[in-house]
Amino acid sequence: MRSGPDLGGGYLHQLSLDRASAATQFTYHAQEGGIDAQGPPRGPLAPFGFELTETPCQFGGRHCWHREFALPPSEEAAVRRAYNRWRFVSAVLLEQRYAAAAVPIEAALAEVADRVLAPLARQGTPVWIGGSASAYLQGVSVSPRDIDLGTSRAGADEIGAALVDFLIEPVAPTRWSGAIRYAGRAFVGTLVAGVRVQWAAPAGTVPAQGSAREWALPTDPIPRGTLERDGRSYPVSRLEFALVRAAEQGDLGYARAIAARLGANPSAAGLLDRLLEGATPDVRRIVGGLVPSG
Repeated sequence: MRSGPDLGGGYLHQLSLDRASAATQFTYHAQEGGIDAQGPPRGPLAPFGFELTETPCQFGGRHCWHREFALPPSEEAAVRRAYNRWRFVSAVLLEQRYAAAAVPIEAALAEVADRVLAPLARQGTPVWIGGSASAYLQGVSVSPRDIDLGTSRAGADEIGAALVDFLIEPVAPTRWSGAIRYAGRAFVGTLVAGVRVQWAAPAGTVPAQGSAREWALPTDPIPRGTLERDGRSYPVSRLEFALVRAAEQGDLGYARAIAARLGANPSAAGLLDRLLEGATPDVRRIVGGLVPSG
């Protein structure tokens, strides 16, 4: 064990380093901490990338959550800094996720624009905002709980350096949406008010279909846009991605709100058709009933 036990958000947290595995691995552990941790926690940690283990935690107790990062021991100081910020802000993140606590999205967007978007644009490093934050910036009625960034492998490191004071996870190979990705997370703001920012480099080949292509760096560039807002530039993925994702998730209310905004903005030629290649009949029916393709 490298740090802990520490309390936060109703959980008992520990940080460990496994030198015995083929790839040296740091692990965040979390288990319900009881009354000492001001528990029970607001909810499970799955939305933050943690996985529930099938066996009791190695430090005692049941229902242990793990988040693993493949990094050499020389990175321990950086990992400990990120871990410490994670455990301090975990209560706020849980409140935002499960108790509708305020998410200061405007302040965080401005911080990300100044620290990340503008410097990386000057360097020519690809970076863009996707997900619900992109839809929000483009006028869709949605309340983002986080800011998702797309970038390259080198860009992932550059974002980590730009947000080093805010990291809650090291930039490292880690499990991300069911696959091992090179990724990072930060909590941009203070310890009591901020927004989760997350980014990952594309893994393997370009996704063949659907809204997952929002995060790809394809050989045939997918259209993206740039918004000017309050003197800042925001590169954003197009609303077609958000529409297809809402349809994939069966969120009809959100899909209608996106379609309403798309109706006021010309669609990128053929983009919707490309995103619907291989889509299920239900997804095609939802999208087709809201916005003509092509």
